Amino acid sequence: MEKTDLKKIISISGEHGLFEYVAQTRNGIIAQSLITGQRKAFGPSSKVSSLSDISIYTEDGEVSMKQVLESIAEKAAKAKAMDSKSNPDKIKEFFKTVLPTYDEDRFYVSHMKKVLDWYNCLAEFGSLEFVEEEEEKKDE
Repeated sequence: MEKTDLKKIISISGEHGLFEYVAQTRNGIIAQSLITGQRKAFGPSSKVSSLSDISIYTEDGEVSMKQVLESIAEKAAKAKAMDSKSNPDKIKEFFKTVLPTYDEDRFYVSHMKKVLDWYNCLAEFGSLEFVEEEEEKKDE
């Protein structure tokens, strides 16, 4: 399986799951659902976030989504992690082992659930092997 390029994996507000960026259009983008494989156009009003641009607040600053996903993969032995519908206290406990210094005032359970959903989506429909920055430069 190919390595996942987090720059091309996007979350779209109001849409379930993750998408892979396919192409730019005159009025937005075309993205393909990792779950269904269906392509869909999203206009300029869609809130689109690349996973490579997302980071999590810690007591020491911020940690990239890639580092968090790799830490979860290590903890879950590259298998699916706990379900996002688990008990919120268990989710917090899990994140304390994955990211012990997360900022409890700024990284909420709702964010943790979203990260777990993203991780599980990548584990099931993508790859937990991520493109390194050196590899990205070669591709350009």
